[in-house]
Amino acid sequence: MKIEVPDELHGRISERVEETEFDSVESYVTFVLEEVVKRRPELEDSEAGRDEEREEKVRDNLRSLGYVE
Repeated sequence: MKIEVPDELHGRISERVEETEFDSVESYVTFVLEEVVKRRPELEDSEAGRDEEREEKVRDNLRSLGYVE
């Protein structure tokens, strides 16, 4: 999968990569994104929780209409 970033941002990241152990902009961006996702696991949990709440509401509505017991 490819993700596009603005040229200016790519240039800034490229400059930063030169000062690190990363060998490419892509490896640096992958690392940064992984770190962001690791630090915010509650976002993934809350998404799952909302899906469960929605399903329960649908079940309750169907139950009240007599479609399920």
